[in-house]
Amino acid sequence: MNILLMLLPISLVLLGLAIAAFAWAVRKGQFDDLDTPALDILDDAPPRPSAPPAPALREGDDGT
Repeated sequence: MNILLMLLPISLVLLGLAIAAFAWAVRKGQFDDLDTPALDILDDAPPRPSAPPAPALREGDDGT
């Protein structure tokens, strides 16, 4: 019977942590798009290359 006095508060604390973790994940948008990541694995196309970086301007070069 004494073990119940210890296990009940521990289980309530763990339940509170689980609810807090779920609320944090919802607020951060972890569940916003559930379909796209699952379909990305089926895409056979190679990844699109990113745009090349713009050339850096030298001192005194205003681009005109």
